[in-house]
Amino acid sequence: MASQVNLGTTNTNAGTFGVQRLDAAKYISLYELVNKPDNRDALIKTYGNQGITGFLQLVGAVKAQATADEVTYWEEERLHKMSEGTIAGKVYTPSTDTDPLRVNDVVLVGGETRAFVIYDEALSGLVLVDFEGNAIVDGEYKMPIIGNLYAQGTDQPTSFLESGVTKRSNPFMIMKEVYSVNGSQATNIGWIDLGNGDYRWYLKSEADTRQRFMDKREMMMLLGQTNSGFSPTGAGFGAISGSEGYFTAIEDRGLVQSTLIDSLGELDDIVKIFDQQGASSEYALYVDREQDLAIDDMLATANLSGANTGQTGLGSAAFGSFNNSAETALNLGFRSFARGGYTFHKHDWKLLNDPTLLSGSVYKGVAVPMAQVADAKTGDKAPALEMNFKATNGYSREMEHWMVGSILGASNATKDNVEFHYRSECNLITRAANRHLLIKSA
Repeated sequence: MASQVNLGTTNTNAGTFGVQRLDAAKYISLYELVNKPDNRDALIKTYGNQGITGFLQLVGAVKAQATADEVTYWEEERLHKMSEGTIAGKVYTPSTDTDPLRVNDVVLVGGETRAFVIYDEALSGLVLVDFEGNAIVDGEYKMPIIGNLYAQGTDQPTSFLESGVTKRSNPFMIMKEVYSVNGSQATNIGWIDLGNGDYRWYLKSEADTRQRFMDKREMMMLLGQTNSGFSPTGAGFGAISGSEGYFTAIEDRGLVQSTLIDSLGELDDIVKIFDQQGASSEYALYVDREQDLAIDDMLATANLSGANTGQTGLGSAAFGSFNNSAETALNLGFRSFARGGYTFHKHDWKLLNDPTLLSGSVYKGVAVPMAQVADAKTGDKAPALEMNFKATNGYSREMEHWMVGSILGASNATKDNVEFHYRSECNLITRAANRHLLIKSA
């Protein structure tokens, strides 16, 4: 026999089995208990893919192993050097002891006057005279040496020029991270499907920890800075070594654009500087949104398009870095244009647009040469950017990962948890930084 439910207010048999009075609190409590929540278990990517790694790989940086505390590399100096110095009382005094100027050399003064270098016995010094025999007036000069002249029957030069090479080195930096979960939390099932029907939230946190670590490692390769070594206060700390990052390398010995590139005039000035530096014919432009839009506006104003490329541009773009395929460049997110014999492949840089990272900083983008450079010591071709990781005999410190604890397969500790550890010893080598351009804006 079914239970009786009386909804009236005059029934006095409140204690009779099967008879219940209307009670709003019991009604709500009961259905909260028996009704299944309408939970949507998909995790919404509110900010999209937040990882920022990948820049170094896309611009051709290669991975290499290293077996010392620093990487040493060699860069060729210019084949032709200018003479810099001061003329006072007709006597020319070079600024450095290594100045390449010699007697009988011919120099170009002020960009147009040819001058001959003689040694004046009376003045006991070098004197520069034009081809009419007149001494060059006093002042400070920076002059290319365009050749030399000798009279008939004279002897060979008594001094010679030695090829120059610059030794550079970059120490390694050590980065570390850790994530921990206890046994109880590792077995809890949450509301969110993390993929393949797995609802254990710690898996999400561990994966995010790994991604953050990789992002920070790349940012340190970009923004790192060398130091003389310092020891934090407290026992057990050794000297901490910094490592030169990509931005620092360009700021120290590369090309820096102090304003946005937003006009053809500025672009042409950059092209002229590239000519002076023996630059690559193709560049990858990684820029923030402000610089990206400024370039789009500049190209739109020019009202020209790349010939037969399907790209926005100022002429026919070359795609040698993408197997000569414009479609490949587009698939990788690059938009290309050409100017003055150079092709620029433009790409948005998530790192510079993220408000929790470099958005709002002075850095607006970089122009990376998409070509290899010749090693001055060996002559071998090498990538402009090289990521190095300590490794030897099968042991690599590129991305070490291990677990410490007593759960989830770990059995090397007694504490009821597991710790996920990460460690990397790495650095970035920027070869021929003089060919790289950093875009900054105050």
